[in-house]
Amino acid sequence: VFQSHEEEDRKVRRREKNRVAAQRSRKKQTQKADKLHEEYESLEQENTSLKREIGKLTDEMKHLSEVLKDHEKICPLLHCSMNFVTVPRPDALTSCLPR
Repeated sequence: VFQSHEEEDRKVRRREKNRVAAQRSRKKQTQKADKLHEEYESLEQENTSLKREIGKLTDEMKHLSEVLKDHEKICPLLHCSMNFVTVPRPDALTSCLPR
């Protein structure tokens, strides 16, 4: 009877220890899931922000391309016979400009 009482106490302690370990494990798992969810939300916000920035930069690029196209039509340097010069020299540029 005494031995079975000791065994019973050991079983109770083991169950309690196991229960506490299981609670700890579940809590840790929940914290990990919460952290992953927060990281996901943060990355989603960053992604949205980056997509917005890409849109703005794309619009700016289109605008600047149009400005360049319009400028190329009237730029005297592009119509000059000296336009093959790779490094512009001041005298070559001024000879091209209207007087």
